[in-house]
Amino acid sequence: MNMMKMMLNKFTVSCVCVQRAATLHTTTSTSWINRPRPTCPQTSPQTSPLRLMSSRGSSSMNVFDRRMKRQQKNWSASLQDGHNYDYLRDEVGSRVADRVYDIARTFPLALDVGGGKSHIAEHLSKDIVERLFLTDTSENTLKRSRHSELPVQCVVADEEFLPFRENTFDLVLSSLSLHWINDLPGALRQIQQVLKPDGVFVGAMVGGETLYELRCSLQLAETEREGGFSPHVSPYTAVTDLGNLLGQAGFTMLTVDVDEIQVHYPGIIEVMTDLQGMGESNCAWKRRSMVHRDTILAAASIYQELYANEDGSVPATYEILYMIGWKPHESQARPARRGSATVSFGDLSKISQPPPPQHPDPPTAP
Repeated sequence: MNMMKMMLNKFTVSCVCVQRAATLHTTTSTSWINRPRPTCPQTSPQTSPLRLMSSRGSSSMNVFDRRMKRQQKNWSASLQDGHNYDYLRDEVGSRVADRVYDIARTFPLALDVGGGKSHIAEHLSKDIVERLFLTDTSENTLKRSRHSELPVQCVVADEEFLPFRENTFDLVLSSLSLHWINDLPGALRQIQQVLKPDGVFVGAMVGGETLYELRCSLQLAETEREGGFSPHVSPYTAVTDLGNLLGQAGFTMLTVDVDEIQVHYPGIIEVMTDLQGMGESNCAWKRRSMVHRDTILAAASIYQELYANEDGSVPATYEILYMIGWKPHESQARPARRGSATVSFGDLSKISQPPPPQHPDPPTAP
């Protein structure tokens, strides 16, 4: 195993590997909400003709098979025990909702991009969001939409092509769907366009360190057994790039923070099983359709050797990137003009310095 650890240091991974699913517990405190899930009817809101992505062109990378991803979501929504695989989306959805509550205003009209079963909406009240449009590429997933007190309208729509007019929504939400976008800069620009001036975007997506235990184990096992590893994985966005992407899309007053959620499983098979049940299987165009049995067994052994807990379970780490960005408006605070400062940083640094000690006067002779 020393050789394996040496090999591990040579691999830098920025992808996620996903396969098939059985649920376990999370290491974070999760609030489980079991509510009835009525069928959410598909409606036809007032929409404009489908707009092409602003950055779509010959330079755009076509990494993911979006049709395959829709099929995976439909399959996941058809599972009788599909609710058992929603624990991660429920947790992240509640944390996105918490960030909405931190904004002291009411939003008459909101949009949830790639909202699936409405994992955010069930944590919001109608005092905060008065009306919500819920979109997803999978019609079956929208039909599984959960009950909430918000008036919700479901629309089958691709995150890459939002069929809404500009300056429509006061709030746009997104949770765990943007990591499957081929043109993320273009998708963010579309979100910025459909927002009203001074509207806000609150989103969450998985980051580059997600499932590093699984990815490293599979790569080491495949290198050992087959002499090299194949792209079982899909690329993720690094947190260092997210702020730049939001700024290029036209957002202001940006906030980006990172959170980690760790889930414990009996073994690698359960990790891969849950990922498929979540609808998070790999959909890259150059994906490999199968993994050899010997490679899986070797990966399970490596996973256990490198990452196992004292009780024999193995962790799976999900890095979640949260983002908040505002559409510009004249009422928003702006930075001061360069060179207009009246106090230097050198003067400011002296404020916290303690005053020099005061020496008492020497006593005088009587």
